[in-house]
Amino acid sequence: MSGHSKWATTKHKKAVIDGRRAKLFAKLIKNIEVAARLGGADLDGNPTLYDAVQKGRKSSLPNDNIERAIKRGSGVGADSVEYLNIMYEAYGPNGVALMIECLTDNKNRAAADVRLALSRSGGTLADPGSVAYQFARKGVIVVPGENTNEDAVLEAVLEFAVDNVEDRGEQIVVTTDPSDMVSVRLALQNAGIDYESADVEFVASMDVQVDAETARKVIKMIDSLEDSDEVQNVYSNFDMSAEVMAELEND
Repeated sequence: MSGHSKWATTKHKKAVIDGRRAKLFAKLIKNIEVAARLGGADLDGNPTLYDAVQKGRKSSLPNDNIERAIKRGSGVGADSVEYLNIMYEAYGPNGVALMIECLTDNKNRAAADVRLALSRSGGTLADPGSVAYQFARKGVIVVPGENTNEDAVLEAVLEFAVDNVEDRGEQIVVTTDPSDMVSVRLALQNAGIDYESADVEFVASMDVQVDAETARKVIKMIDSLEDSDEVQNVYSNFDMSAEVMAELEND
């Protein structure tokens, strides 16, 4: 998913509706495999795996798939795979910045896929460091908004130095330093507040508001990148007003 911009909330729901669930499942399985490889198969002792499994369950990933992914990641079975994590920096339409995260067992294939997706959509690869300075790694915890509210979330995390708590209607998004993410997530759970996902993401230091035409082009580019099995996440600094989003939803 392309970070947690306002568009990402709508896009996640579309992914289930328009048949892209298989692509989503494949990426969730990779997350689980990598987490199990890095920290072991014990959910209680591996918070990264715990959060990866939680995200899978919230996205209706079957338990059998989750269990097989944990076994593969922790080296149980003959089909275990080791993935490389590769970041690409890119520019989209009107200079919109992109950070493209790949999890792959073939870096040449990943590079080819990213270049092809960008070239087809009018984007270009950027030199290392020319885009990354516009982003910071942050812990991002997404809380469903239907059973709680911003005040309850703020009260639960009051003792922690969270960067931001933002009510987006259907979701409340808590942004933290990556080192505090697990502690904040536990504080929410201890307060009886459910959460959808807890991930370390690249968050733009300043969003760039775009018009409808640019937004369409950027979204098409992100969709093209995310269609690749090699691409795990795409982060961008673009955002749009409620009016622009409404226009796009009516397309």
